[in-house]
Amino acid sequence: MHYYLHGANFMSDLTTEFIAKEVSIKEGMVELLLIDGSLHAFPVHYYPRLASASPAQLRKVQLRVGGRALRWEEFDEDIWIADAVLQRYPNAGHLTVAESPQQTYPRP
Repeated sequence: MHYYLHGANFMSDLTTEFIAKEVSIKEGMVELLLIDGSLHAFPVHYYPRLASASPAQLRKVQLRVGGRALRWEEFDEDIWIADAVLQRYPNAGHLTVAESPQQTYPRP
């Protein structure tokens, strides 16, 4: 399975609306299928409130705001789809685009 970052130009992405039509949880990853057909994914451990959640708890995710946000009631966690697609994760200063779920990089 391949994951793509929507577009190559982040400046143009600032005006793009990212809307998910499906969300699924697979092997510690949140997978998003957007209405444009693109597939995006991120590791749940990027979000501290979700990091220790069980697979069953993670599957309780809901699409909200017309597909523009994810919501986990149990954890009081909301994630904007645009933030996930544009890789604006919490504490993102130590992450890289090519990072795998098992790797971490110290902050410089």
